[in-house]
Amino acid sequence: MVCMENLKQLCYDNKIILAPMVRINTLPMRLLALDYGADIVYTEELIDHRLIRCYRKVNETLQSIDYIDKSDATVVFRTCSREKPYVVLQIGTSDPERAAKAAQVVEQDVAGIDINMGCPKDFSLKGGMGAALLFNPDKACAILSAVVSAVKIPVTCKIRVLEDIDDTISLCKKLAATGVAAIGIHGRTIKERPIHPNRNHFIKAISEALNIPVIANGGSKEIKVFEDIIKFKNVTGCSSVMIARTAEKNCSIFKKDGKLELFTVIRDYLHHAVDYDNVAPNSKYCIQNMLQNIQETEQGRLFLESTSLQQICDLWELGDYCRQKQKKMNYLRFEERDVACNDQKRIKQNSTDEEESNYVNSLKCMYIRSLYPRPEDLPKTKLLNWAKKHNKPLPKYHTEQFEKLFKSTVTFDNQKYSSSFWEKNKRWAEQGSAIVCLHYLKVYDIDYMKINGILG
Repeated sequence: MVCMENLKQLCYDNKIILAPMVRINTLPMRLLALDYGADIVYTEELIDHRLIRCYRKVNETLQSIDYIDKSDATVVFRTCSREKPYVVLQIGTSDPERAAKAAQVVEQDVAGIDINMGCPKDFSLKGGMGAALLFNPDKACAILSAVVSAVKIPVTCKIRVLEDIDDTISLCKKLAATGVAAIGIHGRTIKERPIHPNRNHFIKAISEALNIPVIANGGSKEIKVFEDIIKFKNVTGCSSVMIARTAEKNCSIFKKDGKLELFTVIRDYLHHAVDYDNVAPNSKYCIQNMLQNIQETEQGRLFLESTSLQQICDLWELGDYCRQKQKKMNYLRFEERDVACNDQKRIKQNSTDEEESNYVNSLKCMYIRSLYPRPEDLPKTKLLNWAKKHNKPLPKYHTEQFEKLFKSTVTFDNQKYSSSFWEKNKRWAEQGSAIVCLHYLKVYDIDYMKINGILG
């Protein structure tokens, strides 16, 4: 068995690996898997177009490296020094040139690149990505060859088996000939789902036919404890094992001395989510997949009602820790959004005589959802109630959009108010303008805004 192992390159032989999973494999989950004993961790699939659109930022506050979409300031990929020797970034692609370019964008911060050739979702298939490449082996090989030539780190691919074992072996031999360091094999076809048995005998035959590491995947249904990972490895005769669904439910499956109680796993996950400013919807999605039936308990019900990372952390007695951390991080959001606007050749300035004559009261302030846990606390609601209490005309909002960013102006009592900060959606932009108006109405003072990281 050939293994590309030296001081600088990742080895795929005899490893236990966190498999790529969409929306699950963000930085907190990858770090959690490493904490519990995983040897290698894959990212979720990241599409080549988005990676190419990113700029690299050293995030001093989080001690991370961020790849940020220039169009809307979204963090597409966040990594850190802790995982650099072990993280493999999976690319979704249908084009050799784009795949190579995307791989080069992130090459300096990851240990390996993987090309997704196994995803059966319609989004991937319609775009010629994922499992669609299984039926276009020439393009699949061209993509792998291009990426292998473009980067100095190991390149792999992850596939599903075909209906016929001989056809699958033939395809794998072609893929291996491109110079990839390993091949991950999910033992089901594109049409099969977890209810179907994993074709372990296919994986074993492929392992025997190739002279590079083969990574077995698809055995989660039989993997309940760590010892089952070793059984799966032996049954498939593979070099390494890649785990998805079992790790998604309880990441401590990687611990050789036994799994941890689920609430401990969730607390450990939340520590990473807070430390690396993971967005609340993603953190909630990951925890929801861990909880499963526990969602029906009182704590589960409160969790489902939560809308912010702070609220989630409160349920696991980490609320104070989260609040303390987030105050230090809020200013980053100003900086990242400013870069996005600058890279868009600046937001278009309206220059009509009518608009120039209408003075707008403006502050650079940001709407932070977690500061307003109750509906009545929301700035728009607070402004509406203030207007009713003082018998004023109701506020009216006008929102403009540039690319994927929004800025709103609220007209209230014959005055206009706006934040110069561009938000990611219309609702947030309207809340931002309401904050400015409430400040001028002396509902929010400068100290309140500075302490909570609202004011830039």
